[in-house]
Amino acid sequence: MQTTSHAPPDEIARKLAAARAQLVIEKPFLGVLVLHLPLTAADPRWCATIATDARAIYYNPAYIAALSLEQTKCVLAHEALHCALSHFHRRDHRNRRRWDIACDLAVNAILAADGFVLPPNALYRKECAGMSAEEIYPYVRENTDEATQDLHVYADGHAHPGAGGDDGSEGPAASASAPPPNHGLPADAGEAGASRPPPPGPGESEQLAIQWKLRLAAAAQQALRAGRLPASAARFVDHLVQPQLPWRMLLARYMTAVARTDYSFARPSRREGDAILPGLRAAQIDVAIVIDTSGSITDAEMREFVTEVNALKGQLNARITLHACDAALAPDGPWIYEPWEELVLPRRLIGGGGTRFTPAFEWAARLEPPPDLLVYFTDAEGEFPASEPPLPVLWLVKGKAPVPWGQRVQLN
Repeated sequence: MQTTSHAPPDEIARKLAAARAQLVIEKPFLGVLVLHLPLTAADPRWCATIATDARAIYYNPAYIAALSLEQTKCVLAHEALHCALSHFHRRDHRNRRRWDIACDLAVNAILAADGFVLPPNALYRKECAGMSAEEIYPYVRENTDEATQDLHVYADGHAHPGAGGDDGSEGPAASASAPPPNHGLPADAGEAGASRPPPPGPGESEQLAIQWKLRLAAAAQQALRAGRLPASAARFVDHLVQPQLPWRMLLARYMTAVARTDYSFARPSRREGDAILPGLRAAQIDVAIVIDTSGSITDAEMREFVTEVNALKGQLNARITLHACDAALAPDGPWIYEPWEELVLPRRLIGGGGTRFTPAFEWAARLEPPPDLLVYFTDAEGEFPASEPPLPVLWLVKGKAPVPWGQRVQLN
């Protein structure tokens, strides 16, 4: 059933204008982003609430009329964050419905942390605070009945909130039909919203992603100068503005940097004339690896991790000392693998208790020779040592938890 607005068009226009103006004053980071999106009244037959295609914001006048001013500010900021975070360009191979839900959960967590009043039926989970859509996505059920509060019209096969299948099919309410008149809504609300806009094409999507990254960086810089960049958004600004690499590449880069491959001018054992020529010497590196067996890391994820380490250890002449730990070290460990040996997981890793990292670092401190690098595969939720150890530490983290020191690489 369609909702009909009884609010005069000029009243809706004033509410939208007031919401944008207050955002610019109170939340300059988000306010600047919202100003990049023209407001366009949409046909209620395809837009039940509010929508964006990364080029404009489309809204159902009846929906805006039913919101408070604070909720209106929230939904405008919500659409702007979808665009600024390039959600329209980051889905890749992921299921569209689950991705849309993950994006809404990520955005609403930022807005809630910044004090916004969420509208009715908004997707929100407290545990999603500080997580990106990519991190949230694995936790969205495959056959979920959750629905986004808005319409994401920046992808093929877009659907109404709560309608359509995982393949992107649409419900009957989304059928195209003749648009109603604009009724003199806001000055920047024109005929573009009368019929549903087409999603950006492949080339346009790439261009929009670049454009929004520049806008995001500019808005963040402006807000930082004013001291008004919310901490909840700062992490995502860094994540999107800085070049991103998959964890496998980061692992390879870090281990390669530790490897001591260098030229030696030592006199060779076999005399070849009077000249001493430099020779390439690849020294062995010793890497300690600890796997968190408290239950947060699945067997499949452990096997994937071991496969990546195997691909690197031979190239880097790495000797691996593997151990496992939950609240205490595994009684059967450690397991040692020379550079020419295949790294395999022990048949049985005992775990499932709480998580303490201190035993693993105390063990690593006793190793002879001391390791050149310690790699910890974990969810980073547990008790850390009181002080930073005197060796490089690389954390491969599944989930959102921070680490107090060392290099953190996000897995999911």
